[in-house]
Amino acid sequence: MENLAARNSSALISVAAVIIIVYGMQAAKVLIVPFLLAVFLALIAVRPMLWLQARKVPSVLAALIIVVAMMLIIGLVGSIVGTSIAEFTAALPSYQVRLEAIITTTGALIGDLLGDEREVPNFADMIDPGFAMSFAATILNALRDVLTNAFLILFTMVFMLLEASSMGVKAQAAFGRSADTFRRPKQFVDNLGRYLGIKTIVSMATGITAWIVTWSIGLDFPLLWGMLAFLFNYVPTIGSIIAAVPAVLLALIQLGVGEATTTALGFLAINMVFGNFIEPRLMGYGVGISPLIVFMGLVFWGWVFGPVGMLLSVPLTMTLKMALESGEQTRWIAILIGSERDAEYALALSQKEAEED
Repeated sequence: MENLAARNSSALISVAAVIIIVYGMQAAKVLIVPFLLAVFLALIAVRPMLWLQARKVPSVLAALIIVVAMMLIIGLVGSIVGTSIAEFTAALPSYQVRLEAIITTTGALIGDLLGDEREVPNFADMIDPGFAMSFAATILNALRDVLTNAFLILFTMVFMLLEASSMGVKAQAAFGRSADTFRRPKQFVDNLGRYLGIKTIVSMATGITAWIVTWSIGLDFPLLWGMLAFLFNYVPTIGSIIAAVPAVLLALIQLGVGEATTTALGFLAINMVFGNFIEPRLMGYGVGISPLIVFMGLVFWGWVFGPVGMLLSVPLTMTLKMALESGEQTRWIAILIGSERDAEYALALSQKEAEED
């Protein structure tokens, strides 16, 4: 009984600690979000920096080259997209009114076809037709607000890059362990950096293609839809759907049913080509997380850190999974939230250990 009571007390303390940590992160998101973005950018930039260092470029100069290149890219994109975000936000109420009128007219036509004796629901009252477009504006405005801390993010990234080459030696000296002890964390960081690097390249190609498609159709604000496709390509499975819905709705409002269908088919083709063919070939492996956990992580990290948390949900969930794998008492949770391949590997490993015993 005493052991059972001790275990129950330990479980309650662990749950309380998790709740306190989560609410603490939510309260401190103003400070944590720029730091997470700096880590995100550092993981993307560390490979090019190491490539420069391998060609005898000093560490400080290599880090400065990477940061200057990123500053130029962010400044150029920010100056171009910032104006479009402001114009889209200003025009959003008129778009919502027109969308509501289209839905009301469609409901009336359906009522005429069914006859007056049938009661037809008012779809405009049942749903918020402008939610998807408002959500897109919220995402873009949140990103613009975060980029106001661009210098803090970039300076933090510089120091992270400068520490990257010496971190292994410092860890060995601090904890007195061999290099083999840090092999698994290093492998995780390498895999995460590779995943983010490839994902960024594919997302850039996705965004550029979406911009070309929406521009060729004649849709307003094509740069915004390209930016939205770039950002939400980091969210597996449902990201491409979220990015496509506002553009399709705007095409319906601005151009008509035919152009809206063309826009939807264009986004579908982009998702099929990049998501199902190009990206899997470049990755060579999945994210190692259950699709259900990907969706739940999207909701959870979005609640904790806002729109930026949604974009970083997969890297954050992968990091959490690695932390759970490191402990014997929490490894079963990591297996449950992992992919089927991870579960099969863990099962085969346990069976092998049982046979050896």
